[in-house]
Amino acid sequence: MGAGDGTSRPTDNAFLGPLMGGSLEVAYAGALSFMRRRYSRDLAGIDVAVWGIPLDTAVSNRPGARFGPQAIRRASAILCGDPQYPFHRDPFAEVAVIDYGDCAFDYGRHAEIPATIQAQAAAILDRDVHLVTLGGDHFVTWPLLQAHAAKHGPLALVQLDAHQDTWDDDGERLDHGTFVARAVRAGLIDPARSVQVGIRTHAPEDCGIAILDAYAVHEEGIPRTIERVLARVGDGPAYLTVDIDCLDPAYAPGTGTPVAGGLSSAQLLMLLRGLAPVDWRGMDVVEVAPPYDHADITAIAAAAVVQHYLGIMGPRLARRGRAEMA
Repeated sequence: MGAGDGTSRPTDNAFLGPLMGGSLEVAYAGALSFMRRRYSRDLAGIDVAVWGIPLDTAVSNRPGARFGPQAIRRASAILCGDPQYPFHRDPFAEVAVIDYGDCAFDYGRHAEIPATIQAQAAAILDRDVHLVTLGGDHFVTWPLLQAHAAKHGPLALVQLDAHQDTWDDDGERLDHGTFVARAVRAGLIDPARSVQVGIRTHAPEDCGIAILDAYAVHEEGIPRTIERVLARVGDGPAYLTVDIDCLDPAYAPGTGTPVAGGLSSAQLLMLLRGLAPVDWRGMDVVEVAPPYDHADITAIAAAAVVQHYLGIMGPRLARRGRAEMA
């Protein structure tokens, strides 16, 4: 048995591979899951579930984010097998991560979609599984915050974005530009501990949330930005939402509402690594719209965001697992 019979680099790890450890599958072959994690709905013994929400009916500009979860999974195929940079380790050696597939909803019944997302997210969280979500447009963060706050209480929101998303609505609309204001009114997030990074548009309200706009990040640098975010968030539970349009269109052309002057992908990833001390309770990356992408630039950036998040969360989740087994 050896390389000639295909046992050294097997394909279809998404279905046939082991639960733990990195995959050695070649990047251009096999069934695609996020970083070749096993597709499963069995949450027993699982630390992290990666979940897609292919929704883009709430966009105000270009549609296409419904294809985001597919694109991010495809782009993540190059991230399997090797020790992951910059963490010098296999993130799956001690942490059980699955690809939970996509949220199921009736695309024609818009009024039912938020509660459907919330209920399915809550079912995962109720099993004490850490939830990482691939969007979808930014509206999906609203029901995700509902589910996370129901379990953990009010959260600090760390939002990496070009837009504040604090526009007012009547509480009934599906709109990707209103979820922050709605979440503040509902008490899901604590504005005194929340911060928006990379903003380069104006909205009528800031809802009491601190803003580190893109120019401030460029002028002050990533180390100072990390300091300011950590000081704002403190020690309490927090939720991370990454709108890929926080990146400049040069680094993320595949998004619905691109705005010039944003962060580079390197700045974003360095920022995430520096925020490892935060008590993260969940995260999402949203607004990847493949129809406007070129060479998977945007999808690659989004996949790297989740890879970095798993890298910083790995040791914490592994310690949790060992404590529960003791």
